[in-house]
Amino acid sequence: MRAPMELQTGGEGEPVAPGARGPDPAGLAAFTLDSQGRVTCWPAAAAELFGLAAGTVTGRDLREVLLADHGQGELADRMLAAVAAGRPWAGTLAMAVPGGGPVTVRCDPLAGPGSGALVTAQHASPQPSLGWLSEAAARIGSTLDLTRTAGEVADLAVPGFADAASIFVPERLLAAGEATWYQAGQATAVRRLAARLAGQPDDVTEDLLPAGEAIVMREDSPTLRAMAGSCPVRYDRLDAETAQRIARHPSGRQLTAGYTSFLAMPLIARGAVVGCATFGRAGGRPAFGPADITVAGELASRAAVCLDNARLYERERRTAQALQQGLLPARPKPPAGLQVAHRYLPVGDSVVGGDWHDVIALPGGRAALIVGDAMGHGPEAAAVMVQLRTAAHTLADLDLPPGEILRRLDKMAAGLAAAPFAATCIAAIIDAAASSCQIAQAGHHPPVLVLPGGATQVLDLPPGLPLGLGTEASATFQATQVSLPPGATLALYTDGLVESRTQPLDHGMAALRDALSSALARPHATLGGTCATVTQALRQHGEDDITLVLARIRQ
Repeated sequence: MRAPMELQTGGEGEPVAPGARGPDPAGLAAFTLDSQGRVTCWPAAAAELFGLAAGTVTGRDLREVLLADHGQGELADRMLAAVAAGRPWAGTLAMAVPGGGPVTVRCDPLAGPGSGALVTAQHASPQPSLGWLSEAAARIGSTLDLTRTAGEVADLAVPGFADAASIFVPERLLAAGEATWYQAGQATAVRRLAARLAGQPDDVTEDLLPAGEAIVMREDSPTLRAMAGSCPVRYDRLDAETAQRIARHPSGRQLTAGYTSFLAMPLIARGAVVGCATFGRAGGRPAFGPADITVAGELASRAAVCLDNARLYERERRTAQALQQGLLPARPKPPAGLQVAHRYLPVGDSVVGGDWHDVIALPGGRAALIVGDAMGHGPEAAAVMVQLRTAAHTLADLDLPPGEILRRLDKMAAGLAAAPFAATCIAAIIDAAASSCQIAQAGHHPPVLVLPGGATQVLDLPPGLPLGLGTEASATFQATQVSLPPGATLALYTDGLVESRTQPLDHGMAALRDALSSALARPHATLGGTCATVTQALRQHGEDDITLVLARIRQ
């Protein structure tokens, strides 16, 4: 949605008059300077752009022959200082071109600090071309990272459209998703996502206008007026509050002294104001006029949707991460005769999976280990997983045998509101004193046993059917007694560790056995370190979340 075109004035003066259009662009020219700023090469394209013959320019100081007035000398000094330090510089200078007007300049070191510079220059039209807007559509929104998206908007605006740009979003909208973030008569907290200053290195800009900084703005500030009124605001000087804040930085007042025209453009997406882009121009360029506001409105409409998409994605990512952390079991407390370690890797930052695992201490020095995987991803899978994990923990705590635990889970899963919704599960009860283990599984991959010498075997258990199919399958949840000698390691896991679209299951199982044997054979290997090593080595391109639980009877 494009912002309305009615304008408000800013600061304490009158509305800023539109600047006159400069001449049509006369192409791109390049020339070179020595380390002192003297022209060393002046090709025909430069002579055409500036209207000056090579003989009148070569060997002379840039500041003497090419600047429209001495007031631009400070900007030229900054440019030369940046190049002398080996950094590129980009900005706008008022230069002595036919017809006058600003010139967009980029200055790059030729071969390193102190070696001279290559300067490229072109007329800077106060109203960017349609091609510039097409570039905006292509460049903005290449990522769903909120800060990077805001940086793309600022990079596009500076120096082509303005000499400075900052992108703000309301803090309450960003932190809590509150659409009603504005209250009349009150100051409002906003967060700066990105800022750019033409001709300044990133570290200088970041020091003066740090990304992520929260700022409380008064109701009469131009930025807040633009957002509250859903309307562009032009102003010819910084408001007192912003000027005071910038002046607290050692070079703040100096860096912003040359700006003479400002524009605050609300960012409107899906009918709601989601932020504001503010632009500034230095004295070498015309003030912002109606044509600039039209262009800024087109840029803002593209930027607002991309920023809001990134904001919504960031909210979903935070929600998923919080949910993932909340669903993980507390630190297990196995009995004294048993060592247990576990590792969980989510499928992605913004997707919650259906894996769960639990370790429950039982009377007599025994422990129940349960690993399960609800089908799919997202909130639905998480909801089923939470119910199954809670029920499994409760059933195990009742000291039920593994087959009975799975039978009752199956009955419960079949009656869930989300049914039909299948889940696999494996339940093992380890008796450290008897060096044995009872295991039953419901459609789950079988455990892997790693013996003290490094040999591995996949335990042959009745497979059972997944939970929640609504059949009479509970009779197939048969428990198997397995010998678990001291020093042997039992591995329970979910399918994300061994299954992939790019390899057969038997290859994945072989890789798991090799990884476990190799990791446990290392000197001073621990179960925790083995979990981390194996899950990281076998992670299959983030296709599914991964759970690995290792248990060993102490020797």
